[in-house]
Amino acid sequence: MATDFKSIPVIDVAPLFAKCDDPKMVQDPGVREVVKQLDQACREAGFFYAKGHGIPETMVKEVRNITHKFFDLPYEEKLKIKMTPAAGYRGYQRIGENITKGVPDMDEAIDCYKELKQGMYGALGKPMEGCNQWPHYPPNFKELMEKYISLCTEVSRKIMRGIALALGGSPDEFEGERGGDAFWVMRLIGYPGASTANGKCTSENDIGCGAHTDYGLLTLVNQDENITALQVRNQAGEWISAPPIPGTFVCNIGDMLKILSNGLYESTLHRVINKSPTYRVCVAFFYEPNYDAAVEPLEVCVRKSSGIRKFENAVYGEHLVSKVQTNFVT
Repeated sequence: MATDFKSIPVIDVAPLFAKCDDPKMVQDPGVREVVKQLDQACREAGFFYAKGHGIPETMVKEVRNITHKFFDLPYEEKLKIKMTPAAGYRGYQRIGENITKGVPDMDEAIDCYKELKQGMYGALGKPMEGCNQWPHYPPNFKELMEKYISLCTEVSRKIMRGIALALGGSPDEFEGERGGDAFWVMRLIGYPGASTANGKCTSENDIGCGAHTDYGLLTLVNQDENITALQVRNQAGEWISAPPIPGTFVCNIGDMLKILSNGLYESTLHRVINKSPTYRVCVAFFYEPNYDAAVEPLEVCVRKSSGIRKFENAVYGEHLVSKVQTNFVT
């Protein structure tokens, strides 16, 4: 459960990554220290910064820069990849088209999902079938993003191996039928500056993204430097800022990991308010279970909870579709 944390811890995951696929990783002192820090962060805040992840900072910045270039285009150009249900909810959304708990968010975005072939998951997969809509301009957008997605997938897999150990399980708890063919979501988000969002400077009312939890296992947030907009709510109801720290991702756990951990780890509420006059970009990568995974509390976590199973089973794809179909105005 989240606590009255006042700041978000920074964890150097490099020692974990160095031994991540070593059968004896659990015996390594460096791995054990990272696992201990992950456990504390997930129990107390549900958020942490990950440094030492290995993705070059030049690429992390280029992903943000090319996203800025896209959002700088005229609306007519951006609307060439407009998101629709027929496109599997992939593509561009104008400001106000994303809804959080009934309220339009003051952001624009491109939504991308792991591509599902027709009939791959039967009726379960049908709403999300389709190909991602990539813009033709800026050049090399698709190539850069697909490489970045591949790297983020591997970073997430390795962190999840550490989290599996933190929960007392084996390193591969979140592989195989649970996450061996992990689904992913990437959302490229642009937040107008406070003075331009509604033509007036009332940033407290211009919620870039309303309070919410994420759907899956783990989120990697790549946010613009020098603008603090992401806020995380502690148990006391205070909003704690998550300022950008160069060389790190802000990481947080999602609803599926909350279920798998039997509530030992909380998917913490967070929101975005851009009080800066500067346009802000955030690239959020969401690492999810297998699309058709039946998600239920791990037995090791039930044992840690006095044998009480706190959550019913959930099918990840059903959870995703229920969220997607209520979060967008199309």
